[in-house]
Amino acid sequence: MAVQRPKRIAYARVAQESNALSPVLTTLDDFRRTHFLEGARLERACGRFGFETKGFLRAAELSGFVRAARAAGDAVETIPLFSAWAIPGGPLSRACFETLSDKLIHGLKAAAPLDGLFLSMHGAMTTEDDSDPEGTLLQRVRDTLGPDVPVAVSLDLHASLSRTMVEAATVIASYRTNPHRDHAKTGERAGRMLVDTLLGRARPTIAWRSLPLLIGGGRTLDFLSPMRAIFRRMKEMESRPGVLDCSLNMCHLWNDYPHLGWSTYVVTDDDPALAEALAEELADLAWSVRHEQPPAFSSPTDAIARARAARLARATGAVCMCDASDVVPAGAPGDNTRLLAALLEDASDLRCYVPLRDPDAVEALWGTPNGAPVDLEVGGRLDPARGEPLRVRGRLRGTFTQHGFDRVAVLDLGHVQLAITEGPALVMKPAFYRDLGLDPWKADVMVVKSFFPWLMYFLPYNRLPIFVRTAGTTDLDAAFELPFADPLHPRDPVAEWRPIDRQRRGIAP
Repeated sequence: MAVQRPKRIAYARVAQESNALSPVLTTLDDFRRTHFLEGARLERACGRFGFETKGFLRAAELSGFVRAARAAGDAVETIPLFSAWAIPGGPLSRACFETLSDKLIHGLKAAAPLDGLFLSMHGAMTTEDDSDPEGTLLQRVRDTLGPDVPVAVSLDLHASLSRTMVEAATVIASYRTNPHRDHAKTGERAGRMLVDTLLGRARPTIAWRSLPLLIGGGRTLDFLSPMRAIFRRMKEMESRPGVLDCSLNMCHLWNDYPHLGWSTYVVTDDDPALAEALAEELADLAWSVRHEQPPAFSSPTDAIARARAARLARATGAVCMCDASDVVPAGAPGDNTRLLAALLEDASDLRCYVPLRDPDAVEALWGTPNGAPVDLEVGGRLDPARGEPLRVRGRLRGTFTQHGFDRVAVLDLGHVQLAITEGPALVMKPAFYRDLGLDPWKADVMVVKSFFPWLMYFLPYNRLPIFVRTAGTTDLDAAFELPFADPLHPRDPVAEWRPIDRQRRGIAP
């Protein structure tokens, strides 16, 4: 009897979250700066003793997929292609996307014959000339592999599903935590469905819904009301016989996909009627929380007053201010100076740590002796339509090089310690400040430019989180200026989600 060869599954990542309002295009250098691994290096990084995304996560989606494949033993062979991930930013340049897309297609052809593919994406990527590049990429993959080769995809919870993406993929699994902390589990969920499909243990059938909903769900945290009940219901759904997976995507607000909105996606084992019923139920639950909006954010003046009044918080840790209008993990440039200006002017009694991106300022300061006086303008150059440079005076505390941030210059401005980065100012972990010689325990105020993940990492120090509105590309209502094809709640009055959903899915009225 002939021995059956193992199922050959390739795996790869092309992931970035794009902010269509940012004028700073994302290039291939941004991927190389953050995370770019190929072949054997990727295989080692995703192995038992590897570190998949240096500086961020030991195990992410690709490691989770490898774990699922490893559980199948000799029945599955994994083929690493490449992993390209960039910090959120502006749309990808045409050349960047074409290079990554071509690389994936060439890799698939070189690895043939293949029985399956696992692809990790974000789900909110855009380019300078394509509002659904992930749909475009998946269609190229499908055209290359043919109609019968299963393709499993992992997505961020803030993805926006398009009809092209859904039709080109066999199964999709999205994060179910916010702040995100289930990257590897999501890859494992998608990988398990792919492996089971190839080994004949499952026959996936899917159903999905697309809601004309831009903002809802309050804070949208999975462990707080109102979203907690919905995610709990998803787990209950998956406990039913025949249900393989459930996903809810709450979309990235600043994406210019014309049919943007929340979406639901359910996978069952050869039971399309059950998939349709659960996708519909989940969509109704998501629609039911549309009127619960995020809390209002503080002005810089109010935030400083709250920090000054929080004496116990400052005595036992620090006040952490999120510059909610300039959130780098949501694609903002990170060079908004308004909060910095307010802290310099009104917080002289508070010791403050502040990050800011300005490659030109870093270049001007590089090579300057430590302790030298400095007098220069910083920030407001990457997105001049939404900000302005700020003149600062002080001394150079030191210069450093950090993975992901490239070169960093730290200025001592008296009560403010300013960390100017050459790369994206993605400050989510207190290690950023510690590595620059700034002790978090000695700060009264630490500024971050991240919506959610920093809440986990700064937990040992954070005694009072304050979200500050400074007017920028990640204001929640900034997305209202984008030209969507459909009315969207809460920007527009929408009485019923079903007609728009049916139109988006190509179903006749």
